[in-house]
Amino acid sequence: MAIQPSFDITSTVDLQEVDNALNQARKEVAQRYDFKGSKASIEFDRANSTIVLVADDEPKLNALWEIVVTRLVRRNVPTKNLTRGAVQTAANSTVRQEVALQQGIPSEKAREIVKFIKDAKLKKVQAAIQGDQLRISSPSRDELQDVMRLLREQDFGLALQFGNYRG
Repeated sequence: MAIQPSFDITSTVDLQEVDNALNQARKEVAQRYDFKGSKASIEFDRANSTIVLVADDEPKLNALWEIVVTRLVRRNVPTKNLTRGAVQTAANSTVRQEVALQQGIPSEKAREIVKFIKDAKLKKVQAAIQGDQLRISSPSRDELQDVMRLLREQDFGLALQFGNYRG
């Protein structure tokens, strides 16, 4: 019996590229005149996939955020997978903000994607949620190509990657 063609949908962020981008951002902050003498810092917690930004005030925090996003985009890190937390006051009259990196597809987004695929009324296309990824299968390779095209056109608030194609 032949194996049915399928592919996986994932949403991951390369943590090494994030680390490299944040190192570049730190160097830029150290060089910039508007950050001279300020308490600006960028910390990366790899285990929890969070970035912590600390600055003197909110305008500096926003400038710091712009530097970080610019560096992440240059290193091809999907910024759709970043979620900014609330701005909090911290010690020494500074403000801090946590930014969460989304690894994998959350279950509610996965259900939304599956519902979108089912609503597209493609024949014999099956979507299965497998942990933090989706497996799409169909006897027709053309149908799988149509699913990829439809998902690229739709915005789910995550950067979707298609891989592990088996035909």
